[in-house]
Amino acid sequence: MWSCGGDKSIISIHSFDFLIIKRHTHTFLCATTTLSSIFSTNLNSCRVLSFPFLIKPSNMPAADSSSLSGKGKGQTICVTGAGGFIASWMVKFLLEKGYTVRGTVRNPDDPKNGHLKELEGAEERLTLHKVDLLDLQSVKAVIHGCDGVFHTASPVTDNPEEMVEPAVNGAKNVIIAAAEAKVRRVVFTSSIGAVYMDPSRSIDVVVDESCWSDLEFCKNTKNWYCYGKAVAEEAAWDEAKKRGVDLVSMNPVLVLGPLLQPTLNASTIHVLKYLTGSAKTYVNATQAYVDVRDVALAHILVYENPSASGRYIIAESSLHRGELVEILAKYFPEYPVPTKCKDEKNPRAKPHIFSNQKLKDLGLEFTPVSQCIYDTVKSLQEKGHLPVPAKLQEDSTEEVKS
Repeated sequence: MWSCGGDKSIISIHSFDFLIIKRHTHTFLCATTTLSSIFSTNLNSCRVLSFPFLIKPSNMPAADSSSLSGKGKGQTICVTGAGGFIASWMVKFLLEKGYTVRGTVRNPDDPKNGHLKELEGAEERLTLHKVDLLDLQSVKAVIHGCDGVFHTASPVTDNPEEMVEPAVNGAKNVIIAAAEAKVRRVVFTSSIGAVYMDPSRSIDVVVDESCWSDLEFCKNTKNWYCYGKAVAEEAAWDEAKKRGVDLVSMNPVLVLGPLLQPTLNASTIHVLKYLTGSAKTYVNATQAYVDVRDVALAHILVYENPSASGRYIIAESSLHRGELVEILAKYFPEYPVPTKCKDEKNPRAKPHIFSNQKLKDLGLEFTPVSQCIYDTVKSLQEKGHLPVPAKLQEDSTEEVKS
């Protein structure tokens, strides 16, 4: 083992070099191609090379709610859309912290919500409620008596009639009900889609919480997702101001990470298609990513922190699609990950630069993007959405026997 100084050291395993980095209670093991590349990299950022390849032992959590433990005892939180990808992790962490949770779902008896009932603390402190967010009275009923609300439920569709009006009216109803119930704070799950979609803004300009998407541009390009997210967030802010509700808005980029729910969601399909062979090439485009566990913890963090206010971008890293597939190929060479870009004529697309400083100032530590991608794929395998090659299954069986 060689020391890099401070909390960093290097080891070699089977001719591969690894950098060990200790950050607070977490230890990261990062593979590198050469030692020289390590010393030309900012080690304090816990990023090695352009594409950090981080290996996490199974007993090391990537995101930890224990640092915020104990604050939820005696408080009740309503989580709308509780069975969703992000909301499921919110429910899990809230229960771990001692909160009582009321989750709204379309059907409490639907098997796709069964994972919520299996969470630690669910039997004692979780109730699921059938609520139509467009029915103000049912929204009022579930929020009455709650201390806070996490509003995550929102339609996702390319049909503007099914996307925009329900999102706006649902957000308004939640704010109206929260005002009547006198909740302490509403945390609204918006999207980066409400922030960055503006053709007049240079790609080199840092996108922060003061930025808003250009609604006319979104309409003209029929980007109804970004349009719907922006107008729904605007409606929430207008209603909150009118009714004196303490509102905080969260604007995550594309969310990856392990699934708690049994079903696939749109963001994990973004990765899955590069592993199944359905995508023969990758596009000349960039994407910002963040881990679902960090998104859930960020919501809880801003709810519990009295100084939190306004909007919060939740982003860890931006990768070109070529970087994404390279990470996938390094971790999972057994899958047919594409190696060719669909557009080889034009210059490589430049990523947007998103500021996450506001959340860092509150104390949130982000899971490295490579860890997030790795955990996403492992989860897809464990949930049965991605077949594990027979050879790997045989190797795993042999390891257990030995």
